[in-house]
Amino acid sequence: MLDQIHWLAAVTVLGVLEQAYFFLQVIYARRLFGISPPKISGPPEFERIFRAQVNSSEYFPIFLALLWQAGLFFHQGLAAVLGLLYLCARYCYFMGYKASSSERLAPIYFSAGVLWILIAVSALGILHFLLSQYVGLNVLKLLT
Repeated sequence: MLDQIHWLAAVTVLGVLEQAYFFLQVIYARRLFGISPPKISGPPEFERIFRAQVNSSEYFPIFLALLWQAGLFFHQGLAAVLGLLYLCARYCYFMGYKASSSERLAPIYFSAGVLWILIAVSALGILHFLLSQYVGLNVLKLLT
């Protein structure tokens, strides 16, 4: 079983480490700009870092669920590669947003595209499983 999920687990750990890095960036920005919790407003430089971290955190559970569904029901390798692309795009988003609000746009669109692909492969994998398990219809055998 572990040989079927090790890449998914590795991408998950990388994602958690990325989230931790984003959290640390907010802590450093709070110290730099003298903004104590629970305040969330300050100079635009701080607010961009804060929003980039919050936006990334909001999408992280969606990403994890799709990563694991795509990996378990479709293909672990493809899901892991898509996961790495997503994490890279999120890092570029964070760094772009940190620099300027307009710099976040291309990476956010790319990461959204990766999420849509993960949704598609997850849905296809789950549909194939349900059809083969409960209807006895193996689409892959029909195609070959």
